[in-house]
Amino acid sequence: MFHLPAVDRRLWALAWPLMLTNLTVPLLGLVDTAVLGHLESPEYLGAVAVGANLFSILYWTFGFMRMGTTGLAAQAWGKRDRFGQVALLLRSVLLSVAIGLLLILLHQPLIALGLNLMNPSPDVSSLAAEYAAIRIWSAPAVLCQYTLVGWLIGTQFARGPMIMLIVANGVNIVLDILFVTGLGWNSRGVAIATVIAEYGAAGIGFAIVLTRMPEGQRLTRALFGQLSDYLAILQVNRFIMVRTIALLLVLAFFTAQGARQGDTILAANAVLLTFLLLISNALDGFANAAEALIGEAIGKGSRSRFRAVFRSAMRWSLWGALLLTVVFVAGGRGLIALLTGIEEVRTTAWQYLPWLWLLPFAAVWGFLLDGIFIGATRTRDMQNTMLFSALVVFLPVWWLTTGWGNHGLWFSLICLMLARALSMGWLCWSHSRHQRWFERA
Repeated sequence: MFHLPAVDRRLWALAWPLMLTNLTVPLLGLVDTAVLGHLESPEYLGAVAVGANLFSILYWTFGFMRMGTTGLAAQAWGKRDRFGQVALLLRSVLLSVAIGLLLILLHQPLIALGLNLMNPSPDVSSLAAEYAAIRIWSAPAVLCQYTLVGWLIGTQFARGPMIMLIVANGVNIVLDILFVTGLGWNSRGVAIATVIAEYGAAGIGFAIVLTRMPEGQRLTRALFGQLSDYLAILQVNRFIMVRTIALLLVLAFFTAQGARQGDTILAANAVLLTFLLLISNALDGFANAAEALIGEAIGKGSRSRFRAVFRSAMRWSLWGALLLTVVFVAGGRGLIALLTGIEEVRTTAWQYLPWLWLLPFAAVWGFLLDGIFIGATRTRDMQNTMLFSALVVFLPVWWLTTGWGNHGLWFSLICLMLARALSMGWLCWSHSRHQRWFERA
């Protein structure tokens, strides 16, 4: 009988719930689409699509609350630092609430700016503004969820985020049907359902976290810390924020350049980018598990454990990339046909399908190394390599290949991913050679 090594078993114990969690992330959007797609007017669906995209960008800008918390929590877990674990959680939650309330305070200019940039039709714009004005009230809950998920991953309870998402999806589905189909609230009902679901998921997250509190650690004033403690958390997280914004801008630029080539190219690229989301959500399971185990190894000061986790995460990530490549090569045309019934869009997407075959192995290195660097709290390196890849590689390559049309755009995206892999790989080799992983970042 085949037995996995202990480090592989630990990696998989964390990775599979996270993979399931990541892969079900698009479900909320699919439910909204299914409910609104059967109403008499397409404007409601368009409003939710525009509003949901706006909030994806807005909230994911603060995704550092998840990633930064994971690395710091994992290192405290590795040190068996009970005070550090609880203090990090409390301070990060307070920061999340503060940022969420600030977003609510500034929501009017933020929503107006976002809608102006997206430039929907007047009818869709008014409905999207109404949707956004409701959705913004979920900001504290969403950012608290990021913190809770990061802490749970860092303290190696990956089933917690899975439970939170199941609750969010379940509540959202029931309330979508009740508010939209039953009460006729249309896009406004979808927004209200989502807000309630987000707070429900955050509430479940707090309940789970309370069961994971280290024994013997009482709530004291020292846990709240001083201003310098909050600035230290932001110091780690601000680099992730810049990195995330740079990545979002690249994807927005990619979409805009596709749109300039016509509606058919825009739609075909949207279909293919759906598969990039699938690749990211699947392979991020191993990267998220690596964050926790790498942080634990650094907290313990165990170089041998660090190397074992790195090798295990890389091995399984590459197997995952190979599996996805086989799926896209063998079934890519069929998968595209499932996503769109418009013959022109299908034919155009099939034309660019070979780029999809390259995506898993081009992207896997960046996902994996993100996990390593987050676990080691080397977030400045993540920022710098992303800026290098976007400004020095992606944009110049796109400019030089504009004559290739959409092929040039996809080639530029592949080059961005390879640049991230090479630049982060070089830093990884340098840190290992000079024994810097266990130094203070």
